Amino acid sequence: MTSGDGPLFVVDRCSFGYTATPVLAGISMELHPGRFYGLLGPNGSGKTTLLDLLTGAAKPVDGRITLHGREVAGYDKAALARLVAVVPQDLHISFDFTVYDVVMMGRHPFIPRFSQPAQEDIDLVQAALAEMDIGTLQHRSVLHLSGGERQRVLVARALAQNTPVLLLDEPTASLDIRHTLDIMKILRRKVTETGITVIATIHDLDLASVFCDELIVLHDGSLYCHGPVGSVMTAPLIREVFAAEALVFTDELLGKPRVQYRYA
Repeated sequence: MTSGDGPLFVVDRCSFGYTATPVLAGISMELHPGRFYGLLGPNGSGKTTLLDLLTGAAKPVDGRITLHGREVAGYDKAALARLVAVVPQDLHISFDFTVYDVVMMGRHPFIPRFSQPAQEDIDLVQAALAEMDIGTLQHRSVLHLSGGERQRVLVARALAQNTPVLLLDEPTASLDIRHTLDIMKILRRKVTETGITVIATIHDLDLASVFCDELIVLHDGSLYCHGPVGSVMTAPLIREVFAAEALVFTDELLGKPRVQYRYA
């Protein structure tokens, strides 16, 4: 699947809110396959809610969202899980599963009921454990992991799911700089080499500039702008949306904007 195909997701005038409180209002955009999208915005701007709408975890109050031309709400859970893998912000598991068990959960949509994992499933799980540098943790209980280790387990589960679409909500939360860069490099490589689509909420604007193809910026529940990194990431945008002063310059080696904050 390449970025030259038709739209992957079409978000058409979507709004969402809790009772009388709007969270998102009138969001419209098209997302295409084979791209790395960074979803940006201040806290409370609606980033996680938009991901929930794209995954079918929430339904728009108004408007519609389609995936491959079909409303997301029209997919059954198993069919959607074979297309879209999700990395939430935290691991909500209260049972004493091992790391290996949790990563293997990413293969469940592809394993027939009452069947054992096939060799392909085992291979994908082992590859994901290795990519996330958690192979040595695979027999440890997830209840006894650090926050950063749990986050890497969640990403490994999504990688093992091996879907054409990967949605991540703050995938580098709780991670040190080494594992943050490792995950961003892996996501970038998979987009470039395999043509998957990645949509990730990212707080670090410099990381988003370096690794993403396009940026989606939310502000006060509305779509502030959406476009290529080079046209979106500007000092005025950072000032207006994030209330911060920054110098945005082009990295000649990478050919991408870089963000340097002004602290005084």
